[in-house]
Amino acid sequence: MDSELEFAIQPNTTGKQLFDQVVKTIALREIWFFGLQYTDSKDFPCWLKLNKKVLGQDIKKNSSQPLTFKFRARFFPEEVSEELIQEITQKLFFLQVKESILTDEVYCPPETCVLLASYAMQAKHGDFNEEIHRSGSLANERLLPKRVMEQFQLSSEEWEKRVVNWWKEHRGMLKEEAMLEYLKIAQDLEMYGVNYFDIRNKKGTELYLGVDALGLNIYDKQDKLTPKIGFPWSEIRNISFNDKKFVIKPMEKKSPDFIFYAPRLRINRRILSLCMGNHELYMRRRKSDSIEVQQMKAQAQEEKLARLQERERIQAEIDRRKQAEQEREAMRRKVEDLERNAADARRGE
Repeated sequence: MDSELEFAIQPNTTGKQLFDQVVKTIALREIWFFGLQYTDSKDFPCWLKLNKKVLGQDIKKNSSQPLTFKFRARFFPEEVSEELIQEITQKLFFLQVKESILTDEVYCPPETCVLLASYAMQAKHGDFNEEIHRSGSLANERLLPKRVMEQFQLSSEEWEKRVVNWWKEHRGMLKEEAMLEYLKIAQDLEMYGVNYFDIRNKKGTELYLGVDALGLNIYDKQDKLTPKIGFPWSEIRNISFNDKKFVIKPMEKKSPDFIFYAPRLRINRRILSLCMGNHELYMRRRKSDSIEVQQMKAQAQEEKLARLQERERIQAEIDRRKQAEQEREAMRRKVEDLERNAADARRGE
């Protein structure tokens, strides 16, 4: 998954044609969460518009380098265990969220970082093995954010020991299950799945706007964790912008509109696009699953059952061989005892 793909595009290739090539190559069906991200000519991250030609968009170009895009989750689920169906989808989210936590893009408390690191090790290596994973063997692993490592007076070996203690608790857990457990913990972090934008209110005070799966939040500039004001999707009647001015109209008509200003018109366009996509998924979750999603869930359930049966078969084979080995050892000892008794009897004669 941590790899590069190369595609040839034509002058008239659209964003959708390129996106479709990517998802087909990696066999991804839950395409509604994802997008192709690029850096524009002003060094801002942008999402490729699917209905426009790729080369007609404001992508930062280097004559000696090919165009570069990142395939990333643009929208996040409300509940990972219910919404992320395919194993490939879960893995893509796991890798992206893990990277966000390790780089401190998403703040995570130290004790939770250690627990998450243990699930990451289970997802990568499987069960902890005393013979393979000796002290210091994880020295080259990115286990924890740099902030956490520097916050406490602990050596790398001491951090590793803490992670390993938790890792041992996950014995028997499939790698896919470990990734999902990681995401189930991560989704409760305050900054998980939030896109932040620099804004100003009518008084000129600098603030952050946060857009996520559940709605819009306004944050103080010094605190991205605790919103000052929240606007759930269910309580928003309308959102719109005019140039740099953005207006949130609450469902309650007596409530005043919330007005803020973005640095540029293009920022407001990005905010609106993100709001529309999140709101669409919010509404879809509250309806019955489509036939496609029902089929995907049924297929995922069958695959999970097959994996569990295969794991049980392998474990049964391991147990059978262990039992046979124990029986052979018991028989060997019994034969030795009989031979010893017979030798003692002959000496006694």
